Amino acid sequence: MTQALPEWTAGLWPAPMDTLPVPLEADARGIAFMPMTEADLDAVHAVEASAYAHPWTRRHFLDSLQAGYPAVLLVGEALPHETPRPTRPDGRWPMGYLVAMPGVDEVHLLNITVNPPHQRQGWARFMLDALALWSRGQGAHTLWLEVRQSNAPARRLYERHGFREVGVRRGYYPLSTLQREDAIVMQLGLDEPEPTP
Repeated sequence: MTQALPEWTAGLWPAPMDTLPVPLEADARGIAFMPMTEADLDAVHAVEASAYAHPWTRRHFLDSLQAGYPAVLLVGEALPHETPRPTRPDGRWPMGYLVAMPGVDEVHLLNITVNPPHQRQGWARFMLDALALWSRGQGAHTLWLEVRQSNAPARRLYERHGFREVGVRRGYYPLSTLQREDAIVMQLGLDEPEPTP
C-alpha cells in the first residue's frame, strides 16, 4: 500500500510529493506530519523519556528548534481500543518524531523515535523513507546518523534501509555516571538506488 506523503509545512517538504509505503493501519489513523513546535515539547519529551534509558532533554529539542533544524512529528488518531499518551490538544497523539540537521550536500539525522506503543509496526521505516525523500529534495547526497553500538534492532533497521557502517565514535553516548558507549556512524548514499523492502 502506498499513500501520498502529507506535506511538511513551513516549506520543509518539496512538491510534488512521491508516494511511500506506509504501515497498514495508516488510513485508519489519519496520519500526518507536522512541524514540531515549542508547544509540543512536553509531549515529545514524555515520549522520549518512555523510549530511552538516556533520553534527550527538553533542552536538546528546544535548542534544535531554535537552531532552525527540521523537527517533525508524526501524529495519528487513536484507534477505538487505545488511550493516547501523551495527548495533544487536537486529539491526536505523537506516534513518532525526528530531528535532522542539514549541511552542505548532506543531512545528519540527530534523533528518530517511535512512541513505544507504536514500535515494531513500520513507523520508523516510514519516517526514514520520508526523511530520505525530503533530503533528496534538498539536494543532499548523503544521510548520516549515529547509533549506540549495543542497539542491535536499530542497527538492523538502518542496514535494511541501506545504511552502511563507516566508522565509530568512541565514548559518544552516556552509559552510566562513569561509563560511555561507542556510537556506530552510518551513512546512506542518497544518489544510490533505494533498497527494496
